[in-house]
Amino acid sequence: MTTLALNGFTSAFQKGGARANQFEVFLATPGGTAPGDTSDSFFIKAASLPGHTIEEVAINYRGRILYLDGDRTFDTWTTTIINDTDFAVRKKLEDWMNTINNLNTNVSVGGSAAGNITSYMGQMTVRQLGRGAEDEVLKSYTLLNCWPTVIAPIELNWDTRNEVETFDVTWRYTEFQIN
Repeated sequence: MTTLALNGFTSAFQKGGARANQFEVFLATPGGTAPGDTSDSFFIKAASLPGHTIEEVAINYRGRILYLDGDRTFDTWTTTIINDTDFAVRKKLEDWMNTINNLNTNVSVGGSAAGNITSYMGQMTVRQLGRGAEDEVLKSYTLLNCWPTVIAPIELNWDTRNEVETFDVTWRYTEFQIN
C-alpha cells in the first residue's frame, strides 16, 4: 500500500516541485519602464509571493456568532536587496521616497495641490521560475500601485568582512494581479 501511495505521489510530482530560490523581481517606478523590462530587474536576495486575507465580519444572533466575508486586505511586502558598490538600487529607491515626501521641505507629492497619489505609485512583478528553460515562468504576480514605505538601514560591522551588504525594503500596494 505504501509503495502505491509513494508511486502515485512521485508520478504526480514529476518536476520536483517549485524551488524557493528560483525567482526574479522587476520594478517599474513612476514614469519608469514597464514591469518585465530586464533593464529594471535588480539584485534581490529574498522576496515572497504576496499574501492576502479576506477579513471576517462577526454578527451576533441569539447567542451564536455568524461569520460572513468582509473586505480583502493585502499585507505589506518585503524584499531583501543586495547592495552594489554604486548604491544604484538604493539611490533609486531613496530618490523615489524623496519624491513622495521631500527630506528638506517635507512636501508630499500626493498631498500637494498639484499632486496626484498615482504620480508616486509604481508596479512590482515577482515571478516564480521553473527549473527548466531559462524563460519558464510558473507563476507571476504584479503588485499594483506600490511604493516603498521603509528602506531599512544597512548594518556596518567589522565582523562581516566576507559578506555583501543587503537591506530590506517594505512595500505597500493596493492590489495584485495573478498573471
